[in-house]
Amino acid sequence: MLWIVTTLIAAAAQTARNAMQSSLTATLGTVGATQVRFLYGFPFALVFLGLVTAAAGESVPAPAWRFLMFTLGGAIAQIFGTVLLLAAMRERSFSVATAFGKTEAVQVAVFGLVILGDHLTVLRALAIVVATAGVFLVAVKPGEKWTRESVRPALFGIASGGLYAIAAVGFRGGILALDEGVYFLRATTTLVWSLGLQAVLLGIWMAVADRANLLKSLTLRRQSLFAGFMGAFASQFWFLGFSLTSAANVRTLGLIEVLFAQAVSRRLFAQETSAREMTGMAAIVLGVALLLAAV
Repeated sequence: MLWIVTTLIAAAAQTARNAMQSSLTATLGTVGATQVRFLYGFPFALVFLGLVTAAAGESVPAPAWRFLMFTLGGAIAQIFGTVLLLAAMRERSFSVATAFGKTEAVQVAVFGLVILGDHLTVLRALAIVVATAGVFLVAVKPGEKWTRESVRPALFGIASGGLYAIAAVGFRGGILALDEGVYFLRATTTLVWSLGLQAVLLGIWMAVADRANLLKSLTLRRQSLFAGFMGAFASQFWFLGFSLTSAANVRTLGLIEVLFAQAVSRRLFAQETSAREMTGMAAIVLGVALLLAAV
């Protein structure tokens, strides 16, 4: 049952990170704000690894090729998923962009079954469908005219969800591919490798294609450090969840983040919540309750 606690902590921390990254997008652009998460998050992940290594009393597991392939695939998918999510946030409200990204729950169940063989019970599948229906109630407004401008951020959000689903499955695959170490040591080892790969890959790309925003991100240390810490902190608990149960279970419970995003939207961005959105949030809560009942 520990995965429930770790997932709730991860969802709350990720909401804070997304809010900070969303505000950084206006200054650094979507790619620059994405790089902040990885560049500033990596040192914190190393600190986490030192702490869990001491707690476990074991050495850090040695990476094998299967681990590296899963982790690299997850890292690349998460880079593009974050870029698309921030692009959606820039064009639509923070909470609505988050909601479209959370179509990930259905997609991760499919990818987890195909790639890792993580099977679902009927009740868990129903929980995913109900919670995802709630997401659409939150995201899609009745009578809304769908133009090219309004469809684009929706597609960005859904594509982001698909990439996050691939990332979740990749990271769980990487954790399972490590043969040694207790679950929390394997989870944190995978986190360090993923953030390190992401910081290097995106850093090289920005050094070549967007050096101005890369240098600018180094001057916004206070905001960037907070976003980096919250990103690493959230990922630490997501990875702990992945080490304990299927990615589908973790990401379905993670839909509770939509409720956190609504609270942030009201508090920070003065965005009102409609009756339809309240109904959608109730469906998300019901889906989460069904998931927990199936545990």
